Amino acid sequence: MPDWDKYKAEAKARGALALELYVIKSTPRDMSLVKETLPDHLAYQKKLEAEGVLFLAGPVSDKTGIAMDAEGMMIYRAPDFETAHELAINDPMHLSGARDYEIRKWLINEGSVSLSVSLSGQAAHFK
Repeated sequence: MPDWDKYKAEAKARGALALELYVIKSTPRDMSLVKETLPDHLAYQKKLEAEGVLFLAGPVSDKTGIAMDAEGMMIYRAPDFETAHELAINDPMHLSGARDYEIRKWLINEGSVSLSVSLSGQAAHFK
């Protein structure tokens, strides 16, 4: 396995974007505490969004795509792994012990994003 930073440099040299983001997988430990902590968690997410740190966040389904098992994913824009870790650990869900989390670096190399936002319609459409 190559060193992450070496791989990132090679990706850039190939002409890839090589944009590094941080993916936080959040899994429930105590559902009653998850429900109790939800308002503080959402306020924290809103603060990170306003600061330009939170890129995307929300729940993910189970492996079948049918059930909602209260797992979540957040993607942070952070200058380094340590900062991403601090952001994750300070989420009220993680501070309270309601959820556990894992952090992974994510190197964005390919793809495209088009986004249409209707403010009055409260809708966002990805293409």
